[in-house]
Amino acid sequence: MPKILQPKEMRKCLGCFSCMSVCSVINHNNHSLIKSAIKVRTTGGMSSSFVAIVCLGCNEPACMEVCPSHALEKRSGGGVILKEEKCIGCRKCEKACVVHAVNFDEETRKPIICHHCGVCSRFCPHDCLLMVEARGTLDNA
Repeated sequence: MPKILQPKEMRKCLGCFSCMSVCSVINHNNHSLIKSAIKVRTTGGMSSSFVAIVCLGCNEPACMEVCPSHALEKRSGGGVILKEEKCIGCRKCEKACVVHAVNFDEETRKPIICHHCGVCSRFCPHDCLLMVEARGTLDNA
């Protein structure tokens, strides 16, 4: 069964950004955190807790529905797969994501979209991120 990424134990997150770093390196061959499909940020300063902004793996993805070039295709288990050769860089997918999980790469002029590979969860030293079996309907969030 396909799996999707979920932030489960964010109260244990120390903000080390290992998840973001490994996502950038493995998926984009780049060491910049801005190339990561996952974003970790504080909820209100360095003394507060952290949140992870990740793709929800929607079964009816709004990002895909607004794409005029059909560059986003449904992924088995939820979410989307980017067909870069079809992408025109219009950024409509970025604006359509209700949780702001679609990031945009200014260099390539393409979106950075999580494809639920799980590399971030494998490298999280505190098991804050988990890969779980995709089940049920996540209608646009």
